[in-house]
Amino acid sequence: MPIHTRIRTEPDARPVGRVALDNGAELVAVPVRPGPEVHGADLGVAPPLDPADLLAFHDAKGEPGEVVACPLRLGDGTGELLLYGVGDGSPGALRRAGAALARRAKGRDGLVVLAPEGDAAAFAEGALLGSYEFWIGEAPRRRSVGTITVLGADRAAVERGTVIAEAAALARDLANTPSVDKSPAWLADRAAELAERSGLGVRIRDEGALREEGFGGLIAVGAGSVRPPRLIELTYEPEGGADRHLVLVGKGITFDSGGLSLKPNDNMKTMKTDMAAGGVVMAVLAALPALGVRARVTGLVAAAENMPSGSAMRPSDVITHYGGRTSEVLNTDAEGRLVLADALAYADAVLEPDAVVDVATLTGAAKVALGLRHAALFATDDALAEGLTGAGTAAGEPVWRMPLVDDYRVAIESEVADVANIERRGFGGGAIMAALFLREFAGKRPWAHLDVAGPGRATADDAEITKGATGYGARLLLNWLIAQN
Repeated sequence: MPIHTRIRTEPDARPVGRVALDNGAELVAVPVRPGPEVHGADLGVAPPLDPADLLAFHDAKGEPGEVVACPLRLGDGTGELLLYGVGDGSPGALRRAGAALARRAKGRDGLVVLAPEGDAAAFAEGALLGSYEFWIGEAPRRRSVGTITVLGADRAAVERGTVIAEAAALARDLANTPSVDKSPAWLADRAAELAERSGLGVRIRDEGALREEGFGGLIAVGAGSVRPPRLIELTYEPEGGADRHLVLVGKGITFDSGGLSLKPNDNMKTMKTDMAAGGVVMAVLAALPALGVRARVTGLVAAAENMPSGSAMRPSDVITHYGGRTSEVLNTDAEGRLVLADALAYADAVLEPDAVVDVATLTGAAKVALGLRHAALFATDDALAEGLTGAGTAAGEPVWRMPLVDDYRVAIESEVADVANIERRGFGGGAIMAALFLREFAGKRPWAHLDVAGPGRATADDAEITKGATGYGARLLLNWLIAQN
């Protein structure tokens, strides 16, 4: 996992400079509130400039993500004093502040931070996710800070933030892995490893089992690849049993060429991350034991590789999904909904959950509508939608509820099957049409669909987000599941 930074806590009884000397740290950091106002910290060392004068010189405002530095004598060596802005002290501001500090400390062995007031878990998340790096080779391109020591923070909160950050980082790892390595079988092997490490139940259906049990969507989408599909099922059972059973379903397309409806070359370059949501579901399940979530949770990842070949599914094919419902394939590049349909139908018919949430990098239309920071949320249940919206806000992974327009259902009617996999009336609204398709397979239980095509990938570093796969959804879902307690 490419978070090599360790984060630890200590009481704030000792001066920060003394702690830095004792731990071999080269940097000390003190929070700055808007105004700006320097925290009345006992540094234990004398900086060459008065911190207030330094802030005034740089016209610093105490905004989150703002870091002002000056040299500092630490024992016989030289270090730096970092004055970091914390804004209004909200969780979002503290994530940004933690990420800015971690990036500023790259290449250093240690950083000692006087904790800001507020949510220590959010600050830890930001610091660790800001330290995230993914590379392939013998050594990292940029070495993240070795240890961050936080003075005066609640230890339990920091530990909780660490677990959540590590889950998001794991989801990023899985999505950033190149598809030359990442077949459906590879993803299933990683799930089995996670299950063993975290004490989860696991069942992997290979292509034979999928065919025998009638998972026609997975079989059809994976038919064009020499690397056959898998259905990954992870189960978490809390100690003492649970009153609620929740199911998470993730799209696990390990590479999406578009199939015979081939994508342009530029559109394929990010398609190693088309299983990002499946990675999120795996990472969330693996984190549940450490967080003490009290609901029973099942995670399903519908994994396939969508490739063109003589055996690939064709436009005009009709697929029989799990449970017998059929769909007409009008575009082989609308494949994610085909594999999700199988998993949703299976969850409804066999697992009998209290609620189902699916997550997918599903449509470019959602990205056009909401950009790169908000996911599109569709839901058949208002309470479920409110819970997910609140969890997303708290986690720094915001969602915007979109309508399931019943009048649009006519646009996905098929003359030869129960439903068509894209709309055929020229209505537009591609994200809505995809959600309406999925609703056909979700049954009558409370169901929500998160289209994360926009925020699932980032083109640049921003606060706790790192360029590439973002792990979007891991923090949201974990906050939602924790709230079930």
